[in-house]
Amino acid sequence: MGKLFGTDGIRGVANEYPITCEMAMDIGRAVAHLFRAGTGRSKIVIGKDTRISGDMIEYALVSGICSMGIDAVLADVLPTPGIAYMTSSIGANAGIVISASHNPYYDNGIKIFNQDGFKLSDEKEEEIERIVLNGKTVSMCKTVRDTGRAYNVEDAGKKYINFLKSAFSEDFNLNGIKIVIDCANGATFTVAPELFKDLGADIESIYTEPDGKNINENCGSQHTEALIEKVLEKKADIGLAFDGDGDRLISVDEKGDVLTGDQILAICAKVLKQKEKLNNNLVISTIMSNMGLKVALKDLGIEHIMTNVGDRYVMEQMISSGSVLGGEDSGHTIFLDHHTTGDGILSALKLIESMKFESKPLSELKKIMSVFPQALINVTVKSKQKISSMPAVQEAIRSVEKDLGEKGRVLVRYSGTQPICRVMVEGPTEKETSGYCSHIADIIQYSLASKK
Repeated sequence: MGKLFGTDGIRGVANEYPITCEMAMDIGRAVAHLFRAGTGRSKIVIGKDTRISGDMIEYALVSGICSMGIDAVLADVLPTPGIAYMTSSIGANAGIVISASHNPYYDNGIKIFNQDGFKLSDEKEEEIERIVLNGKTVSMCKTVRDTGRAYNVEDAGKKYINFLKSAFSEDFNLNGIKIVIDCANGATFTVAPELFKDLGADIESIYTEPDGKNINENCGSQHTEALIEKVLEKKADIGLAFDGDGDRLISVDEKGDVLTGDQILAICAKVLKQKEKLNNNLVISTIMSNMGLKVALKDLGIEHIMTNVGDRYVMEQMISSGSVLGGEDSGHTIFLDHHTTGDGILSALKLIESMKFESKPLSELKKIMSVFPQALINVTVKSKQKISSMPAVQEAIRSVEKDLGEKGRVLVRYSGTQPICRVMVEGPTEKETSGYCSHIADIIQYSLASKK
């Protein structure tokens, strides 16, 4: 048995290790053990997205938690950031989300928040792993007199909507703004349309009919083709695409062009600076950010720090450096003044607020950042041998880096949640960038894909 946690919780194919009922029960016990209150009745919030395996994992987690004498509070289907909010707002000891984010329906996962609604540190995750993998969770259980109970949160969706509204002034509205929303048949399928309607927007919602198997299927933040078509058809001002668990946002402007997470970050950074609300004049992103973000922020006179991949590393750096804005190119954007984690719906509202503040269409706002040509190839691998231990791969990377000089960069890393090696190259032209990326990916394919 290897390491359980990746860059964003525990993830895998549902009903296969480590996403089995048995493991979920043990994880529930471990989380209950670690986050038990010193005094008083302890409780843990559980929420999920719309995957068919969500109920199965939920019931197993509830069994584990209750067997430890702790109550399980069920929020049902709610975006990941909604669970983070519920955890802190009701005084729970921890929160658990059952989701595999943007992955296909057959995958599932478990994400954990502490009592304040923040994702766990590496140290806490390692503690959970030790408890689960030592095989002694059964001996930690309480007697029948002390078992916990399970009960539902009343109006969890409405409470989350009210929380999102509280991030804006009382007179904030979306009157006269035409919006197309792609909910990915996922966790935002009820709360997002309701919120945008409440704020007065003229909305068209697509992919809001989850059946357990259609989450993220040719829709959502990873697949914007249908959203683009609908934005152009409806002559909308903006299109919003969320991922399966609602913590990411990718947007489409009124001309049908897609904006990346980095572009959203740059737009919001500029407006926050103009409002004198960009604390420490600082933005945090990851090493996967496009080079164009670095250039844009420099032109705006804004400081920029990059972290390892993963929104929790962005958050850790934001807290330590006093930044209120950070995110990932994939669409996680964190507004620390308002929330403890990336929130796709909050990001959408902040982006539209920026459009209103600047009195400009999104196609104009995005010009603040030029996107460097970027190629990304995901190589499926059977093992994750250290990149530094493969001479042919190292030589290919060095050769490309030498050719690019200061006009681009190379980043090769393994996915923290999937058996994939990601090869990313940025360069001066699309042709060069694509060619360099393919060259490195081919070498990795030869070196790794066939290894057992």
